[in-house]
Amino acid sequence: MRAVQAAGGTPLSPPTRPRRVGLLLGVAAFVLAADVISKAIVVAHMPGRQPIRLLGGLLTITLTRNGGAAFSIGTSMTIVFTAIAVGVIVYILRTARNLRSIGWAITLGLLLGGATGNLLDRIFRAPSAFQGHVVDWIELPHWPVFNLADSSIVCAGVLVVLLALFGIRLDGTRHLPEATSAPPAISDPPASTSTSTPTPTPAPAPPDPDSPKSEYPESQSAVEGR
Repeated sequence: MRAVQAAGGTPLSPPTRPRRVGLLLGVAAFVLAADVISKAIVVAHMPGRQPIRLLGGLLTITLTRNGGAAFSIGTSMTIVFTAIAVGVIVYILRTARNLRSIGWAITLGLLLGGATGNLLDRIFRAPSAFQGHVVDWIELPHWPVFNLADSSIVCAGVLVVLLALFGIRLDGTRHLPEATSAPPAISDPPASTSTSTPTPTPAPAPPDPDSPKSEYPESQSAVEGR
């Protein structure tokens, strides 16, 4: 079709970017699988054990239950954060129809996988459905305990800021600010500096002495006398 348009002289339209739904779902599935498997291992092996210190105490593996949001924020608002997670997931799935940016696909995939991982804990874990406590197991010095889903959500937030700063949209295009330039000033044409000189009036030519005289001198004298 593009060859026919080019041969016929019809201007070619810019190529359409492919959708990135597969990339989004792939990233989300990877994050969700890593989060679910890591939580299952921690829940199976860590109860009743002392925290495991690694890297000289830089990383500690422990087991805690969190009824709030990421990093144990808002522990008394479990049902509220459950509703927020459901809304985020629905919004991402609706937005995926127009997703053509690789950066946004990775970002929303991280966000989707992290939100889904914590949502599964809230739905299926104790103490009750939709009010379950999230399993946290990663501890850093001077930092609240978190999990891989929390890390994925934070990374997605950082990428959102970077993509917005660079003006990259969901469809892969980039927003460039329009250059505002002042209209050129209209200047008056320069005044002419040349002065016109008056054209001299030619003096009357003297009578030609060789011109023939009048054949009637009397009439000419009478006219001169008047």
